[in-house]
Amino acid sequence: MKAVIMAAGKSTRTYPLTLTRPKPLLPVMGKTVFERHLEALSGLVDGVVAVVGYRGDMIRAAFGDVFQGMPVTYVEQTEQRGTGHAVLQCEGAVDGPFLVVNGDDLYDRGDLARLAAAENAALALEVPDPRLYGIYETDAEDRVVRLVEKPKEVFSNLANIGAYVFTPEVFPVLRALPPTERGEIEITSAVQALAETSGFRVVRTRGAWLPIGYPWHLLDANRWFLDHRLAPGIEGEVSPRAEVNGPVFIGAGTVVRAGAVIDGPVWIGRGCRIGPNCWIRPYSVLCDGAIVGHASEVKASLLMERAAAPHQNYVGDSILGARANLGCGTITANLRHDRKPVRSLVAGALVDTGREKLGAVLGDDVHTGINTSIYPGRKLWPGTATAPGAVVREDVVDG
Repeated sequence: MKAVIMAAGKSTRTYPLTLTRPKPLLPVMGKTVFERHLEALSGLVDGVVAVVGYRGDMIRAAFGDVFQGMPVTYVEQTEQRGTGHAVLQCEGAVDGPFLVVNGDDLYDRGDLARLAAAENAALALEVPDPRLYGIYETDAEDRVVRLVEKPKEVFSNLANIGAYVFTPEVFPVLRALPPTERGEIEITSAVQALAETSGFRVVRTRGAWLPIGYPWHLLDANRWFLDHRLAPGIEGEVSPRAEVNGPVFIGAGTVVRAGAVIDGPVWIGRGCRIGPNCWIRPYSVLCDGAIVGHASEVKASLLMERAAAPHQNYVGDSILGARANLGCGTITANLRHDRKPVRSLVAGALVDTGREKLGAVLGDDVHTGINTSIYPGRKLWPGTATAPGAVVREDVVDG
């Protein structure tokens, strides 16, 4: 059996992080989303087919043709015409039953194993608000009756989470489907067609499902891994006058200087510079080469490779892209005074993040001037900068 990873999308909802990399290369506690997929699938399948498109060369370069002895092949989806269209690109690369998973969601290995043992089935998760998902109606034996996208009338709480097992009979079904109003061919339409003919089932999840639809979901995924997959250890150099509390991993070549306080769970990569006299608070992840310097405080945040909060910075519930650099005194505000959930602008519309605390999202190579203040939920596009003393009330997309 092979597994298909759908990794071709442009992922505009996760801008500015995905303006410079495909979503499967976003980091989750030291490894990319794509690598987490490959780890979960290793030993369950005898090969992976990656459907690539947007910046697919970066995925190819990162993983090549083999992962831990498991072959990895690539097919190109040159037009973004839906999930079903993505699966159709794999017709010549699979010759039996095969798994299909969304490239931007993370799944439990045990759930994938139970799905792989089924035939024509999908993972389903019980959710509190069915109006936000595609929802399955099933019979007493979990056979699918229908699949309805974001139903107005609640008839079930079993959500479709984008992981399937198909046989090659799905390919003629997909080819026969009429395009949607957006001109796309969708897997969900094929599921409904199979349910009405040869039959289709759901496999109920038992483990975690970690979707990454918006930038702040990346914080959620890192938090889950810190709680469930962190292996504490100190490989770097820690000053005897530094303080490390709770579960913490510190990678090789990292130097933690005097006066630094690290309260776990925290994961710190290789070659980082920490301190002196700084505070890294729980649920923070620092990728390779990150810097947290004098009098800076980082709380529940993600610093990508070589991102820097070097002088008197506060970084709370935020994401700093690769090589982002905060000028002295830059502050990311992460709480509204009315304590309502933070809203963030996505594709021209304000989105309720559902988070009481959310700071800033900075793309790669952002530089802020000294004493910059950034409102909660604001985003700065890659390569942008702020002037000294700037107050960022709106997203910065150029300049």
